Amino acid sequence: MGGFLGSGKTTTIINMGKYLAERGKKVAIIVNEIGEIGIDGDVIKRFGFDTKEITSGCICCSLKVGLRTTVTLLAKEYKPDILMIEPTGIAFPHVIRDEIELMNLGEQVRIAPLVTLIDGSRFKYLMKEVKDFAMRQIIDAEILGINKVDLIEPIRLPILEASVQQLNPNARVVLLSGKDMDEKFENFMRMVLPDLEGVSERLPKAEVTEEAEPSAPQETESSIEASKVGSYSAEFEVEDGNLSTDAARELTTELIYTIKAKVLKLNPEFVGHIKLFLDNGSETVKQSVTIYYEEPQGEIIKSKEGAVPTLKILSAISNVENGAIKEAVSRSVEEVFERRGIKVSKPKLNHDHEHGHHENNKPGNHGHAQRFSDIKRKGKDEETCE
Repeated sequence: MGGFLGSGKTTTIINMGKYLAERGKKVAIIVNEIGEIGIDGDVIKRFGFDTKEITSGCICCSLKVGLRTTVTLLAKEYKPDILMIEPTGIAFPHVIRDEIELMNLGEQVRIAPLVTLIDGSRFKYLMKEVKDFAMRQIIDAEILGINKVDLIEPIRLPILEASVQQLNPNARVVLLSGKDMDEKFENFMRMVLPDLEGVSERLPKAEVTEEAEPSAPQETESSIEASKVGSYSAEFEVEDGNLSTDAARELTTELIYTIKAKVLKLNPEFVGHIKLFLDNGSETVKQSVTIYYEEPQGEIIKSKEGAVPTLKILSAISNVENGAIKEAVSRSVEEVFERRGIKVSKPKLNHDHEHGHHENNKPGNHGHAQRFSDIKRKGKDEETCE
């Protein structure tokens, strides 16, 4: 399932997983995130789904080997009825589908229609700020899901639907609100999996072997460069072990407003995603902003048992240098935690990860910008674009 940053992919995939699980299907989800800091994968795991998280890049340009390995492991160890893939918001969905097709998973495995989610409430702003890239995601799709219709005036929906259909006349267009499992969502699921009720009988669990390595597809343009999105992700250990949920909510609210204010100075009409994920050891407060005029949206999620108080941040912003985003986030964290007298520190085995289009774009690295200065690498080297 593709879609630009903040289109509601994670929420929709969680609800799709619930819907399928309620009907007796075994569901696995692959989550691809920008940078080393996994946020959405953590959220999905807490809803009980088996996930394999691929970080450190965009799945369609940098992790072809990683994707194959992940699919193989899931098929062997978990044997799902249905596998869903959530790529980053700056991926070309058709490239991912092509990779899956090249894996030769067998005649018993069917690939569902390629879905691209569009945040209907931000559609005109996407067309203004990242038009070329958003258009390529739309053109890739076989099903276009106009999401967040609960945020749109009903009188505008037919016009929006017609506009989206005009951009891709061959795709089927469906309206939905990914957060609600209502009649619209049911219609969406029937469109994606029309023979859902009999899927277990028709599609025996796949056996994947690694004997025959498929030939690599032709190199494609980096979706990261094409998106013109710069980003920065980071993880911090929170040294105050007695942070209540209310205090965590207040802290993340102050922090996301502070980051947003600095981002607005960099791009007053940005689209993208600023996400904060503060785990106090018992509950997790998630805050997010997807466009310049939006107020932060928050939710509370139950923490994993024995979780260490942790703050994770991802900021991915249109038409801004990733180094500038890093500066904005780092200064915001420093200012807010200092004001509140709470100490934070980088975990020893942690990556700062920048991922953008303006810096370090040397041939062959497809826009990956990484700095490890005083931060130790994890056990093995990252996979990078070949």
